[in-house]
Amino acid sequence: MKTTTTKGYIALTATSILWGTTWVASKYAVHDIPGLQLCSIRQFIAGSLFLIFFLVIKKERIPTKKDFKSLFVMALLNFFLANGLSTWGLKYIPTGLAALIGALYPLSVVLIEWIFYKKKNVSSLTFLGLIIGIIGIGYVFSQNMFATITPELLLGLVLSIIAMLSWSVGTIFLSKHYLTINSYYGMGWQMIMGSAMLFIFTSATHTNVPYSQISIKGWTAIFYLITAGSITSFIAFIYSLKTLPAAISSLYAYFNPIVAMIVAAVFLKEQLTLSILFGTIITLIGVYIVNRSVKKEIKI
Repeated sequence: MKTTTTKGYIALTATSILWGTTWVASKYAVHDIPGLQLCSIRQFIAGSLFLIFFLVIKKERIPTKKDFKSLFVMALLNFFLANGLSTWGLKYIPTGLAALIGALYPLSVVLIEWIFYKKKNVSSLTFLGLIIGIIGIGYVFSQNMFATITPELLLGLVLSIIAMLSWSVGTIFLSKHYLTINSYYGMGWQMIMGSAMLFIFTSATHTNVPYSQISIKGWTAIFYLITAGSITSFIAFIYSLKTLPAAISSLYAYFNPIVAMIVAAVFLKEQLTLSILFGTIITLIGVYIVNRSVKKEIKI
């Protein structure tokens, strides 16, 4: 039992590090490949591998018509908008800031449900977490950019925020529309659908480049994103879910932005000061408080 728990913590550590580094790999690649096209290629290959595993090896059934409707909506929200726009936005803003904005989705989920779904059981602890999170992200913004605001920086921020909100709406949608198939099998379908949407959009808007023009650097980044980000990390995450308490296995989300900032500072020479790190930690404390308060309300 002790050995299994140790392996669970190793898997959790791998998840935290690998998913954190995928932000850096994406940042590395978007200077060679348009962000939306990068996502389309990554999602197509990773989604195909997922479907081959579940359809050919696990002999899973084809999803029902009702499941396909839900999968299409989630593909639109989570992979076309969330993954696509966040990757596009990486071209214009620091890697760590993009990862931190992505980590804010629990805050926006609470706000969206409170404002649009009239959810009343929002506790004072939840509001405290929201306030701390907003103060923290505002502090990180002030340290990162207010001295050098550019149209490109604003575009990157808008894309990243829309991506985060899209993921939040996708999370809410999934909570209200349960799938009758394995969630990771469903993710494979979402990736394939998202890839098709991105391919159609980039082809119609001529925002892609010929595959022959993608450099070895670009293909190396894609290979890393697929193997480390879409396959190895998911396997490690699933294992940590099975062997560790849910409250522990979910901690990866709080380490991802910090890993992204540190790795980006080392390999991409992005700015990382104690002030930025302090603001990041404050923001993640706010996110953690919100998550804990919401889970407490659900248990009650």
